[in-house]
Amino acid sequence: MSLYRTELRRLGKRRFARWMTLAGLLVLGAVLVGIFLTNHKIGPAERAEAQRKAERQYQLQVRQVEQERTACEQARASGQAQDGRFPPDCEMIEPPPPESADPQWFLPSTFDFRASFGSTLTTFTAILALVGFVVGASFVGAEWSSGGMMNLLLWRPQRLRVLLTKLSALLTGALAVTLPAAALWTAGFWLVGTLRGTTAKTTSGVWQSFALTGLRGLTLIVVAATVGFALASLGRHTAMALGGAIGVVVVGQFGLGIVLAMAGARFVEAWLLPTYMLAWMDKKVTLENWRSCAVSYTGECKPETLELTWQHSSVLFAVGLVLALGAALVAMRRRDIA
Repeated sequence: MSLYRTELRRLGKRRFARWMTLAGLLVLGAVLVGIFLTNHKIGPAERAEAQRKAERQYQLQVRQVEQERTACEQARASGQAQDGRFPPDCEMIEPPPPESADPQWFLPSTFDFRASFGSTLTTFTAILALVGFVVGASFVGAEWSSGGMMNLLLWRPQRLRVLLTKLSALLTGALAVTLPAAALWTAGFWLVGTLRGTTAKTTSGVWQSFALTGLRGLTLIVVAATVGFALASLGRHTAMALGGAIGVVVVGQFGLGIVLAMAGARFVEAWLLPTYMLAWMDKKVTLENWRSCAVSYTGECKPETLELTWQHSSVLFAVGLVLALGAALVAMRRRDIA
């Protein structure tokens, strides 16, 4: 019997893996439905209503200015102290220009597929990466804690082969869930753009950019599943991976961020893992340090900047993956299994 097919069946039979995957897909569905319900198709009726609202807003501003000018003139005529409330000349209180109330501000929210779909891929990746991490940790952690790993090694004593076959089955399952979900996610948001927004200017170059972003997202999901698997195997328990993740988030991220901010460190975000995840998905993140002011020739204060790219993120993720998986393989090969 093929060990790989056996591990695929074992992964598919695990209730926790099924329920966790279903929960992740339901969250994605809720996000999609929420965006559909909160956006609207903009037509002539919506633009006309926005124009009316802008006009009403402008008339309200004009009345308020007139009331303020009247109060200024009354205060001057009565000789009351101004206390800095009014200018020296009441004629300086003038209504704003008509274009100050832009009708665009009053248009309902609409979904621009070309401009907004890329950011939804980051949400998609974050949710499925979390699912992959937890399922990967549970898949091998349950084998260690239940004694199933020891029984399996009696049947197949090749330790590294067994562990890597389990990992291959896990990643196959992750791909089997991610790829159809990504296709449905794309189709769903195309439908949102069609019915509740616009899909204009979605050229072949835009689709290529979306495909590359999706490929980076798929890579991140695979890395998250592998790291969760490796940490749980290293600690022989699911709690090792989950506890490590909680420790990294609570202590290594929030705690470190607070300490660095209190210490006045430059570019605090550069020490936080989510920044590199965002840089990986968006290809680039620019951090700003407003404590350092570079004055331009116009006298404008420009903050010091630090640019993090997807290449920086790839190095960090590759090092983390190699360390976690390498430690798991070394431990599997050397330590006592019993």
